[in-house]
This record gives sequence, C-alpha cells and structure tokens, in this order.
Amino acid sequence: MSGFGFRGMADQRKPLVLSTWAAGLEANKAAWKILSAGGLALDAVEAGVRVTEASQNCCVGLGGNPDRDGFVTLDACIMDHTGNCGSVVFLERIKHPVSVARRVMEKTPHVMLAGEGAQKFAINEGFPLETSKLSPEAEKAYENWLKQNNYQPGINRENQGHGPFAPGILENGDWNHDTIGMIALDEQGRLSGSCTTSGMGFKMRGRIGDSPIIGAGLYVDGEVGAAVATGQGEDIIRICGAHTIVEYMRNNLSPEEACKKTMERLLKIKGLEKAKQIQAGFIAINHKGEYGGFALQKGFNFAVCYADNKNILIDAKSMI
Repeated sequence: MSGFGFRGMADQRKPLVLSTWAAGLEANKAAWKILSAGGLALDAVEAGVRVTEASQNCCVGLGGNPDRDGFVTLDACIMDHTGNCGSVVFLERIKHPVSVARRVMEKTPHVMLAGEGAQKFAINEGFPLETSKLSPEAEKAYENWLKQNNYQPGINRENQGHGPFAPGILENGDWNHDTIGMIALDEQGRLSGSCTTSGMGFKMRGRIGDSPIIGAGLYVDGEVGAAVATGQGEDIIRICGAHTIVEYMRNNLSPEEACKKTMERLLKIKGLEKAKQIQAGFIAINHKGEYGGFALQKGFNFAVCYADNKNILIDAKSMI
C-alpha cells in the first residue's frame, strides 16, 4: 500500500500501534496482544520492540553490526503519556535495552544512563550479561567492512537485504542504520512510544544517534500525540525531529502533515544534494487516533495494526 494518509474522524482507531520498517509487522503482533486485551500502551511498545531486539538475524539488538572497533553497542528509549521517560546509550552485552530504559524511567531519578554505568545498572536489575561474540552475519559484515574501510551512507538498507531480517554482508562497504521505533494508543487513550537500535554499522566508537534521545528519536505528549524517527540520526537530532512533529500536531496539523512539515526542515538544512545521500522517516499518532508518516526519500515504510486481521505495511510519501 503506498502514499497512504489517515485523517478522517469516522476512521479513528483505538487501540492502534505503528512501527517503522517491515520488521514492525512482527513487532506489532506482540504489541497487539497487549492492546487488544485492554493493556497499557507502555507495556505494548516495550513488548513489541523486544521481538526485534531478540532476533539474531536483525541489525537491531545484539545481532547487529558492530562499531569500527568490533563491538556492538545498543541505544534505546521509552516514554509514556505523562512525560515519564527513560533511556540507555552505549550499552553493551544486554539483550533488551528497551527494558533497561524502562527501568531507568521507573526506578531512578534520571532519564539517561550510558555505557558502563548503564550496564552495571542493568546487571543490578537482574538482566543477564550476554556474550560479546558477534553474530555470524555481523562478523561477516565486519570482516568485509575491514577490507574496504568505507564509511559512506547507504539509504533504505533496512529494505535491501541488509535490514531487520537479513543483515548479510555489505557488499559496497556501506553502513546501515537499522532502528525500530514504535508508538501506540491504547483503549483508554493513553499514548506511549519506544525506540531501539544498534546504531550505524561500523560507526566511530562512542557515536550516539537520535534513537535514545527524547525529543529527537521519540517524543510523546498525552494531550497531543506521539512521534518516532528512523534514519540518519545526526540530522534528526539537528531538527529535534520527534518533538517538532508533536508541536506541529499541537497546532492542529494531521500526523502526516506534521511529519511532512518536519521533513521540510531537514531538507532545508541539508540542501538537496546532501539530502540525496541520506534517508530519514517519521511516523506519528495524535490523541484522536489519526496516524501518518513521511520520508525524505522513497523506500521508507511503516507497519500499522488496528485490529486482529489489520496489520499492514504502508509505503510512506516522500520529499525527494
């Protein structure tokens, strides 16, 4: 399904869950089990992306591509309808960073924990320390990257055999930036969102993108709506992407219109020629149950589930 917008009052959905890329179809199923039983949106967005984190054939989670030094580092965040939020960055050897992020939200006075401190917190909370060994797919990709040492962006890698279900070897040495973001509205009208990633494959050690940053990769306002981003994190940070989308919805733009308007900002900052070298995608839900998405370039899609037999993949409209 392509170029789909969603606005009509008669077609509002509740409950409802959206997630980025084709991996979202499986993630949505886990989220829908909770939403369809009257559960919390917060529980749904955690359970949904845990499916993707757990897949060893996936560039999200410990099966993902490593940094330049050969280590997998994970970032994640979660946020509810009241402004509660938690985040972890540069986390190693923990299988479910989104769940650690939720513990940060619920059990600490902080919003974000990083690196060794985040790992120590996770272990103290009962999360097992996993092996540091790369998955077979990631090891092959890393060996191939070392031969070429080419750190050039490639777009839509998630949908070209290098993404959520088959990372494979990056034949041209391109990095990929696989992320899953999820936003949901439950039966009681509560909004929540989550975002989790292994970041750019073969990134500089210590690099953090937009995914774990509240206001950039994810933002939720229970009175307005929720938005999540995927793609070139540095540029999404520059425009505070998710927060900007929510603010546009606050000013009565539909979710799709808000995503498009925010993408226009990104395009203006980058300029057309530089923008052609990257990809970014946004999805959003407002508090009424309307949803939409928009991309910088063609190739971004998102999964939408609003009934037991209505879990569909939508090709987003794009700027260029």
